[in-house]
Amino acid sequence: MYTIKTIDDPRTLNKTLYLRPPQNILSQREVVEIWEKLIGKQLQKSSIFKEEFLTNMKTQNYAVLVGSTHCYHVFYDGCHANFEIGDGAEEASQLYPEIKYTTVHEHMKDPNHALS
Repeated sequence: MYTIKTIDDPRTLNKTLYLRPPQNILSQREVVEIWEKLIGKQLQKSSIFKEEFLTNMKTQNYAVLVGSTHCYHVFYDGCHANFEIGDGAEEASQLYPEIKYTTVHEHMKDPNHALS
């Protein structure tokens, strides 16, 4: 829907359009907490501290290191959501507030998806 809206919208001409609806900017831990509430039980979780993760990266071969680097930036730096949208870009849910997007919570609550 957002893509179709941008076709004839001069506000999006030569701009990057980000899809970052505010209710869906969640950490992995927050997604797990939603899931736990919906299934009515607490899952066993373990955490790896940043320093331990970085230390373990030193012993990996190049191929694994590349993947681990991406994981580090996503899970520890939050680079997928932890940035400002600057000039030359727009955020879709702000540009088109009339479009109702599905939140992570709504999606997980949908009975057509298994939550066990």
